[in-house]
Amino acid sequence: MTSPDRAAGAVLGSAVGDALGAPFEFGLPGAFRARFPDGSGELCGGGGWDPGEATDDTQMAVLVGESLLDRGGLDLPDVFDRFRRWAAADPKDIGLLTERVLLGGEPWDLAAALDFQVEGRGAGNGCLMRASTSAVHFASRGRRATMDAGRRLAALTHGDRAAWEGTALLHELVRVALLGEDPLTALPDALAEVDPPHRERWATVLDPGWRPKDATEFNGAVWPCLGSAVWALRTTASFEEAVAAAVDLGGDTDTVAAVTGMLAGAAHGAGAIPGRWTAALHVPLPGFGGRVLRADELRALAVALV
Repeated sequence: MTSPDRAAGAVLGSAVGDALGAPFEFGLPGAFRARFPDGSGELCGGGGWDPGEATDDTQMAVLVGESLLDRGGLDLPDVFDRFRRWAAADPKDIGLLTERVLLGGEPWDLAAALDFQVEGRGAGNGCLMRASTSAVHFASRGRRATMDAGRRLAALTHGDRAAWEGTALLHELVRVALLGEDPLTALPDALAEVDPPHRERWATVLDPGWRPKDATEFNGAVWPCLGSAVWALRTTASFEEAVAAAVDLGGDTDTVAAVTGMLAGAAHGAGAIPGRWTAALHVPLPGFGGRVLRADELRALAVALV
């Protein structure tokens, strides 16, 4: 049975990781430790972000979660419409791929595929960053159902099946953590469900011997993003240590830390997230009447999704 505390941990943890990493985005490895030598980081703001302000990663996760609740389940056209309304409101940050797909004028069931045909790229990590709420919602359905939901949601904006499979894997790891089990032990069974042409590459980045330095792409791609998050979970002993390790990798720090926070929050529970971080956390929702969600509202959203 899904633990409400772990569900809140997944959603809050992802948002906190997002806000912690945002000021360091596209920076060099080691920048976080240089700023906070004792390893006890703060939601410091910077780079256009206020202290504790969450980015597009969490904003899109909230939109997914609210659609699931309002529509009583997975309504893909509704999720896409909410994404499009948000994108049209000129959010502070939006991925180039996501922006093209959402604002290109194509219908929800063709937009990502058509973009992939033209651009040839569709494996960015933007499908991972927003997965906390859907992972929580579908956890009670079992492995195959939760992985399938991850694929379907990823396909709204990402045309490369590698992105679908990565989101499916993330959904499954969160599901196992929400049950109070070790998500790392679930990797073999989860990988067995991956589309065969993509299985070996995913197995490589999720192997215990893989390190972020082994990445062959920038961590804005799905493979090193999820691989780095699993590495951070595997090599640390607390929520705080995990997200700090993720941010310190540099690069796409907000999303790598959001995915890490999702996993670490589900594994350690909401009680493991430092209060100094949740106190400052806030999530603006462009295009939705000036709403700003705080930690208590994110917690309530997570529990409602269980």
